[in-house]
Amino acid sequence: MQAHILDSGLENWHDFEVASRKEIIALLRGISEKKQLIRMLIHGESDVCVTSILDVDADDNAVILDRSINQEQNRRILTAGGISFETTLDKIRILFSAEGASECSFQNGAALRIALPATLIRLQRREYYRMNTPVSNPVRVVIPLPPELGGQATPFPLADISCGGIAIMDNKLMLGDTIGKNYPGCRIDLPDGGTVTTTLQIRNSLDMTLLNNKLNRRLGCQFIDIPKPMLAHVQRYITRLERERNARIAGLS
Repeated sequence: MQAHILDSGLENWHDFEVASRKEIIALLRGISEKKQLIRMLIHGESDVCVTSILDVDADDNAVILDRSINQEQNRRILTAGGISFETTLDKIRILFSAEGASECSFQNGAALRIALPATLIRLQRREYYRMNTPVSNPVRVVIPLPPELGGQATPFPLADISCGGIAIMDNKLMLGDTIGKNYPGCRIDLPDGGTVTTTLQIRNSLDMTLLNNKLNRRLGCQFIDIPKPMLAHVQRYITRLERERNARIAGLS
């Protein structure tokens, strides 16, 4: 588990580790019952598969997962030396891993089986609480591209924001998907007037095929050494988004 958590950029992951078998089963069943999508990353590779939990078999110490629609990806999953998983449950980030997966049958269909994880990570801290940013009038981050990528300062729309970083949409696949790559001097002009300038580090990459069959890439980026006054701008903007969302929910109730 440690290698997986370190890949996620957490230095003090022990603080969030859940080792209670009963609690792990309850969390995984909650993810299954709410049909939460799970990002599945094969160790040593950059592409991500989306799956879901079909069943948690406590008697057999097994978790049954949906297969990928890509047969080549299924082959790599079955031969992988390790697999990492990330999802959310009630706005709490859940991370776990498996040493490998095997084929199985579930309700007359093909599925994947992994061992029930001995531990998992449950992140509840405020800095990992992500807020989706507006789609109609998106906030953008301007990233100075290095010479090998054109050397221009290029805007990218944000998908979400937290006090730990942002997710951006790289619709034209300009940034690549190199995990760990740093982009210094990035600027975010927040709607409340605050400007954030920081280094962004690519932490994860997810390629998605849209309904029009075009490829889109979502990049999870971590703030590196963000100054405290600029972090305060981010916190204030997240609070504003949360307040606006709660107002919309109240208006619909």
